[in-house]
Amino acid sequence: MARILITGACGFIGHHVVEHLILKTDHEIIGLDKLTYASNGFKRLRDTGCLDNKRLFLFSADFSQPISFGLAQEIGEVDYIFHLGAETHVDNSIASPEAFVYANVVGTMHMLNYAKALKGLKRFFYFSTDEVFGPAPEGTSYKEWDRYNATNPYSATKAGGEQLALSYSNTYGLPLVITRAMNCFGERQHPEKFIPSVIRKILRDEVVIIHSNPDRSKAGSRFYIHCRNVAGALLFLLDISEIKTDVFHIVGEREVDNLEMAHFIAHVLGKPLKYEMVDFHSTRPGHDLRYALDGSKMFDLGWRLPKTFEESLAKTIQWYVQNPSWLDW
Repeated sequence: MARILITGACGFIGHHVVEHLILKTDHEIIGLDKLTYASNGFKRLRDTGCLDNKRLFLFSADFSQPISFGLAQEIGEVDYIFHLGAETHVDNSIASPEAFVYANVVGTMHMLNYAKALKGLKRFFYFSTDEVFGPAPEGTSYKEWDRYNATNPYSATKAGGEQLALSYSNTYGLPLVITRAMNCFGERQHPEKFIPSVIRKILRDEVVIIHSNPDRSKAGSRFYIHCRNVAGALLFLLDISEIKTDVFHIVGEREVDNLEMAHFIAHVLGKPLKYEMVDFHSTRPGHDLRYALDGSKMFDLGWRLPKTFEESLAKTIQWYVQNPSWLDW
């Protein structure tokens, strides 16, 4: 049994990781969360049934401030840290970059300082994003050590957090793994995000806005992946003891453009799709049409997605239909 500290434990990806570890391991989990609008309190963990689990310990804490002596004492010794907590909304980062710098750069520094003071830490996982590379031209999938080209404040702060983590590995010998994931979906996602937003608009017979190129002939695309698969990938990497400081991409099985995604959702819902293609990048610089990561490194290690993209997405859509309150909170 290990003790795992997870930042952002009440957030969308974080709560899926907590649930996966509760179901698949006997590890103790210590969750830190600032409990902002994005976490919606303990609602996600309460909904999963994990909130009252005796192996889960939760603390409300803002890691953009140093981890206090008292909090460190309450947490105790930790074997692994999953640093998932971050400010993530691109629109918000464009409107107000400062909060992203404090959370994603300064906050990461505070977590790294806390981590290097731990005597028995086996590994620090820094959870990053495909967006650090900026837009990917057709036919390009970025590999783990390719150059950064951040195009919005959110991605720039995540790249900054990566570099800080690498510096602590090089300077202080901190055992580090950086993971980058692409667009995650799943149950209990904030309704501002694309998939729950599309579900809600189709159910309400509203027009779905599709992010496109300037002439509105091609929709933006992503490699979508369910959060359970991301959680499974993190657990897969945790169990490989011989990994040294390295970077890994957690990637969905195939590329899907947003119009195809909207059509699939409408098909599962059995309703017509009303949509409008909008050149979003020209009006909102910093929104990129295409992201792509090369996930072959993880697959070469033996990691596999347990369910197909279509199975995971259909199950998620049906869950929202059965739990409509999560589409409007």
